[in-house]
Amino acid sequence: MQARMKNPAYVLPNGMKGIGGLFKAVGEGGLSPVMQEIVGLRASQINGCSACVHAHVQNLRKAGESDERVATVAAWREAPFFTDAERAALELTEAVTRLADRSGDAVPDALWDDVADHFDERQIAALLLLIGVTNLFNRINAAIKEPAGASWG
Repeated sequence: MQARMKNPAYVLPNGMKGIGGLFKAVGEGGLSPVMQEIVGLRASQINGCSACVHAHVQNLRKAGESDERVATVAAWREAPFFTDAERAALELTEAVTRLADRSGDAVPDALWDDVADHFDERQIAALLLLIGVTNLFNRINAAIKEPAGASWG
């Protein structure tokens, strides 16, 4: 399988500069690389982005994460392998990624309070930017049919 076109962020270099700035900001937020990958994996699973799912799984394996944790991110509620902070981040990821599925608040107050119990303001900002940029990449990759394992650039 081949993508329909080169990733738009590389076709329009200012796009990559903007995305790079978002990733830099996420890196300044104090989230661990593993937390970033787990959040990115969950959003990518929801959106069905095989290229991003593949990349996040590879990154988690390189970081030494167990097969149990990597394999159960999609079923995190039922899996015993995640911390309370990771669970709060995963629930936030699902809420923000599934905006069109909501019937009430996009992020209910109880969820926000749970997230705030585990993360400071900078970390929450990093989580929100990370979820947003992951969703951006998921949507771009779905549109151009970016295959799993593709190298960007």
